[in-house]
Amino acid sequence: MVQLLTKERTRARAAAKDLRGELPLGRILDGDCIEAMRSLPSASVDMIFADPPYNLQLGGDLSRPDGSHVDAVTDHWDQFDSFAAYDAFSRAWLTEARRVLKPSGSLWVIGSYHNIFRLGAMLQDMGFWILNDIVWRKANPMPNFKGTRFTNAHETLIWCSTGEKAKYTFNYRAMKTLNDELQMRSDWVLPICGGQERLKKEGHKVHPTQKPEALLYRVMLATTNKGDVVLDPFFGTGTTGAVARRLGREWIGCERESLYRDAALERIELALPLDESAITTMQSPKAAPKVAFGTLVETGWIAPGAQLFDKKRRLQAHVRADGSLLSGTESGSIHGVGAKLQGAPSCNGWTFWHIEHEGAFKPIDALRQLYLLATED
Repeated sequence: MVQLLTKERTRARAAAKDLRGELPLGRILDGDCIEAMRSLPSASVDMIFADPPYNLQLGGDLSRPDGSHVDAVTDHWDQFDSFAAYDAFSRAWLTEARRVLKPSGSLWVIGSYHNIFRLGAMLQDMGFWILNDIVWRKANPMPNFKGTRFTNAHETLIWCSTGEKAKYTFNYRAMKTLNDELQMRSDWVLPICGGQERLKKEGHKVHPTQKPEALLYRVMLATTNKGDVVLDPFFGTGTTGAVARRLGREWIGCERESLYRDAALERIELALPLDESAITTMQSPKAAPKVAFGTLVETGWIAPGAQLFDKKRRLQAHVRADGSLLSGTESGSIHGVGAKLQGAPSCNGWTFWHIEHEGAFKPIDALRQLYLLATED
């Protein structure tokens, strides 16, 4: 039985490598995204990030109080004759997205109140399993100029797997580390794209709805691994490609507008990949190699006699040569001493105890992760 499972896994890996050779990695496919995706082999992509037309249905221009025009509300690519036409378009590209996703892959879709509820219903009807809806709360939203509604200060992302029982990637530990050792919540406060990141040509925005790289960075870090293939059917000016290159992921884009394609290629070319150690992210406890606290003492990452503190520096302990801690009359492991001092039934000593290291106050788990990076094959 074990040999059979091993052979099946080997065949699956070989098939994945074969499909990878058929993929147009690092390329932007010209033309309609539905036709472009049809050229890709089935079950070949690890993650899809889709920023489709929002179908704003505003029925006219929108101007600021100074008379300047608000971009995106009249762009031809966002115009549909009816909800039925928009729904037909959405089902068509989602059908291709489902086909090219690996069974273990996941799909992200971003939208506003104009379209996200229609897309969410379609996703469920098509057998996708919604894992989270993420609220991207904009730190600097555009105000409501007419004063007739609440300011639209957020957009919604839907993250889903290919089915209820499907396995998928979620780098929980990386997200917790990114969020100062707190669980990452489903409301993300990030600014809209601006400053030097905003692509402009002759003083005008190249793309009216360019997404901030910070948003794609979090999405990609959370739900892909190094070397994974990320597809963006609505590539625009290449935010997905630029972030993928920095994080060591492969990318494929679909974009029918030549202006956007040219800007994206130029932008991605300038995106410098992070070095190997920076790309390696925190692993989940189940996947991480086991490291004893004593190993950090033995290898000099934490010296005997070093002082450890809780986050608020109210409790402290000394490290002994055997990797145990001493605090007053209490002694034992990093977990046991932490629990006793708090009067708690248990304690995760890796995140409870902190240490001064290279001018920063950090949990000892940070040193464990540095040790893992340093000793990685």
